[in-house]
Amino acid sequence: MRQIKHPSIEQVELTDLMYALSDPTRLEIVGRLAAAGRKMTCGEFDLNRPKSSLSHHFKILRAAGVVETIIEGTEHMNALRLAEIEQKFPGVLQSVLSALRQSP
Repeated sequence: MRQIKHPSIEQVELTDLMYALSDPTRLEIVGRLAAAGRKMTCGEFDLNRPKSSLSHHFKILRAAGVVETIIEGTEHMNALRLAEIEQKFPGVLQSVLSALRQSP
C-alpha cells in the first residue's frame, strides 16, 4: 500500500502554512478538523465541491504541514497537526482557529 508523503515539522515554513490557510475551503477543512478533535475521512467533509477539488485542497494542506493523511484500509483519515504546529509556531494556528470560531 502506498504511503502519503508529509513534510517533517522542521520542513514546515510559516509562509506555506499561511498560504494554505488563506483559502476559504481549506480554512473550513481545518476548522472542521479542529472542532471534531479527531481524524476524519475525506467523505465526512460535505463542502459541495467536486472530489478532485477537495483532493487538491488536502494536497496543499498536507504539503504545508497542516494536515496529516493516513491510509487505513480503503479510507483516507485526515488529522490536524495542531500540537506540532503550535510547538513550532506558538499561537499561530490557535489564533486562526479562534478567529474562525468568532466569524459568522
